[in-house]
Amino acid sequence: MHACLNVDEILRLIACELVTSKGRAAAVALACCCKSFEDPVLDALWETQDRLIPLLNSLPGDVWNEGQHVVSAPTTFVFCSLNHFIQKSFKRLPTTLEWARFQKYARRMRSLVEHGALGVSSSEVLSVLQFRALSEPLLPNLKVLESWSTTGEVISFIPLFLSPRTTVVDIGFSGPDLPKAVIASMVTAFPLLCPNLEQIILRSIPRDPMITAGISAMLLATNRNTLRCFDVHSPLTEEGREVIFKLPDLCELSVVIERDTSLPSAVLPNLTNLMITYDHGCDWLRMFQGATLGKLESVTFNPRSEQIGDFLGAFERVALTASIQNTLSVFSLYTSCSWNPRYASLLPFTHLKELVVEFSCVGGCSSSMDDDTIINLARAIPGLEHLRLGDAPCRRIPTGITAKGLVVLAHHCPNLSFLCIHFQVASLSAPLVTAGTTSSAESTAPRRDCALTELEVGEIPVPEQSVSVVALNLTRIFPHIEIIYYIGENWEKVMDAISLSREIFDSSCKQSPSLHLGVASMTPYQEPHSRTALNRETVRGDGALTLHRPFHVTLAQRNFYLLRLTRAASMYDTECCRSYM
Repeated sequence: MHACLNVDEILRLIACELVTSKGRAAAVALACCCKSFEDPVLDALWETQDRLIPLLNSLPGDVWNEGQHVVSAPTTFVFCSLNHFIQKSFKRLPTTLEWARFQKYARRMRSLVEHGALGVSSSEVLSVLQFRALSEPLLPNLKVLESWSTTGEVISFIPLFLSPRTTVVDIGFSGPDLPKAVIASMVTAFPLLCPNLEQIILRSIPRDPMITAGISAMLLATNRNTLRCFDVHSPLTEEGREVIFKLPDLCELSVVIERDTSLPSAVLPNLTNLMITYDHGCDWLRMFQGATLGKLESVTFNPRSEQIGDFLGAFERVALTASIQNTLSVFSLYTSCSWNPRYASLLPFTHLKELVVEFSCVGGCSSSMDDDTIINLARAIPGLEHLRLGDAPCRRIPTGITAKGLVVLAHHCPNLSFLCIHFQVASLSAPLVTAGTTSSAESTAPRRDCALTELEVGEIPVPEQSVSVVALNLTRIFPHIEIIYYIGENWEKVMDAISLSREIFDSSCKQSPSLHLGVASMTPYQEPHSRTALNRETVRGDGALTLHRPFHVTLAQRNFYLLRLTRAASMYDTECCRSYM
């Protein structure tokens, strides 16, 4: 054996590369034929597991009862075989040697990411494992525990999988009538079991005074020098709030604020992500007044009240006192209620890259978006990459952005990749109208094509007779568009037209290099063959259209369609898009 293979780091690098590159069979073969590779390969294979089943399968088959039958209720431990759930129960207890084999693999696990499998483990199996872990942790080297669908039957067994080396705990609760006292007792045990926790994430946890007290007690006992992420969907006591908003090394924070709760001024110099779910009112915004938030990059607000009021204005007033506008790149607000926000309050936040203000149109569209609003946002925040204002566009649009607003948005925000706003498709159903809307300095500035690839149009319908013109206008404004999320009629035909026109122009440009999509003078391209393959869209499961499936069109059909586009384009002034700039 080559001398370099005596170096453990090299062996582990080879083993890790084989396992991660789907060469597991080769890795196992190496481990079987070379003792030096056994430990590195086993460590790589067992380092991350997405369920407990492989570990329990390390026990002999005769440990389990032979009786097997399909079950539907997630109250027993199950093995997955050919997409069936097969009930298993202990026939006998494993011997000492069999447990040693189990522990040989268990100690190699560093990450256990369960997306619900813990919820199908019977209390019998977990109880047996719990008794085996009395003297030492069941998974002594586990660093990450994630269980995203933890049901009431297994909540009390969560501590079984923790160890002093665990730094990340991510638990999602599911199911009715969760045992609140058990949850409160469990979370208070985290600091004792895991003295160096870095991330605590508790999702969908029930609201209850016992749980609030338990989580606050956990926070007070947690090592404040190591904690970096605290994402708990539960209120805190006053003492807990005083602690969480004064942690100097905290990077991510998500909290729930109940009605009439006051917060201390935040002193979080390393905080980058903040999420707040609140019940009512904006008094808690005082936490931003003169706060120390020098690295804050992302804020997310989830109001649960139907009366939101001028939240954006209130946030602007307090945020400017802490100079948050200099670092903030992501602003998100989600509400299930109708709302008419005042977007002018967001203009000072010029470094935003992602802006999401989502509200409902159920019971009547509340969007008041117009060209002036979007133009002001585009000019003030040119670095936008992701923009969503409102829910998916609806049919009931009293106002909305026109082609003029879309053109200015595309011009000032060249890095924009996703867009969802209420707009008037009728303005795209006719040739763009030349009109001076900006200063001469802006209109002569060099123009970059907007990078937008995804557009959400929701329920907005397209008149069938306007399909080709809408397609042409969209490709002139957003030349790189690839996906349209839609519910309304005829958008599939619009993407059909975009795909076809793009291929036609690409082919035509090969013969006439000066020809491009913005020029009206186009001539049919003479294809030497009778049929040609073009790219057409396919409808994805989520209602999106993507350009990738080939289909065929005859030469006559191709030339006929090009003539239709020529007539539509001939109505345009070749400088019309530039006039909006």
